[in-house]
Amino acid sequence: MKEKEKKKLGTTEKRLIAACVFLAAAGSLLVCARQIPGFAEWYAVHIYQKLTAAVGRVTGLAPFSIVEIGLYVLLILLPVTGVRAVVKSVRFGHGGENALRWASGIFLTVSLLLFLYMTNCGVNYQRESFSEKSGLEAKQYTTEELKTVCLWLTEEVNSLAGQVERGDSGTMILTMSAEKEQDAVQAMKKLAEEYLDLNGYYPHPKPVCISEILSYQNLSGVYSPFTIEANFNADMIDYNIPFTLCHELSHLRGFMQEEEANFIAFLACVGSGKRDFEYSGYLMGWVYCMNALRRADTEEWQAVREGLDEAVEADLRENSRFWDSYDGAVAEVSDKVNDTYLKANGQSEGVKSYGRMVDLIIAYAENQGE
Repeated sequence: MKEKEKKKLGTTEKRLIAACVFLAAAGSLLVCARQIPGFAEWYAVHIYQKLTAAVGRVTGLAPFSIVEIGLYVLLILLPVTGVRAVVKSVRFGHGGENALRWASGIFLTVSLLLFLYMTNCGVNYQRESFSEKSGLEAKQYTTEELKTVCLWLTEEVNSLAGQVERGDSGTMILTMSAEKEQDAVQAMKKLAEEYLDLNGYYPHPKPVCISEILSYQNLSGVYSPFTIEANFNADMIDYNIPFTLCHELSHLRGFMQEEEANFIAFLACVGSGKRDFEYSGYLMGWVYCMNALRRADTEEWQAVREGLDEAVEADLRENSRFWDSYDGAVAEVSDKVNDTYLKANGQSEGVKSYGRMVDLIIAYAENQGE
């Protein structure tokens, strides 16, 4: 009797039970984060930070992106295991049983990934925003206020343009590039001295080996909640890299909202004390604010634009050329997927929510008396 009971609980059944447990756990976390006031903030501070420190230290031992390698392994295993199931069915029969076993393996994998996503990312979308915790109040701004900030950013960018190393083409190249990941960690730690919520363990950001995958999706970087890794596109123009490194690292402190991660990256870069990071931060801030000014008043935008240093223009031209070379159907689909993802996680404006960074920069500039 006992042997028959054991046979009933086979591999397929065990996988299905485990998958349901992971799904239930993920669903419970989501409900708690959305329905229980303060739960997400408590989780981000007391649970997620410990997970980041523990898992990040382990995955950080690998010099390559573990999630990237994992993706390639999954893409290989999916068809291989499918073909294996078909071959076994043809040779030994039991086609339905083999198909169910194969499907149960996929179901378990998806459920586990969803659970990891929820524990290391999803809950954090419901926590208090960085702007609330830092005391910055983003408000509606006038075109004149926006123009003032754009002029300030233009002045900073022009001042730094001649202080960064440049290649034969006239575009910025990162100095001590082999240490740029460590520089990003130090920039975040320095910012944490002022904003205590950014304190904690930071694993080194990792370049994606085949960065073209990100380029075709118009992505400069990606945070992996499955392995607690900050990954970046190593192929993009250098001035993007310091800002992107700090952006992805900010997610490891539980700030998942993209516009706030951008703002944290801006603060980390401009306060880093390293010229290439400062240039990257100010230039990325300039791009966001100038795009907003162009939508608000084309003539004012043109007037500010004419004051930009030619060295900066060279960087912007090269950046446009790089991304234009990857523009196409894949980038369009990726943008729509990203838009849906952001809206599903509470960012109602989707990809347009990145514009909130402008509000935060203006609030920051006013606080600094710029």
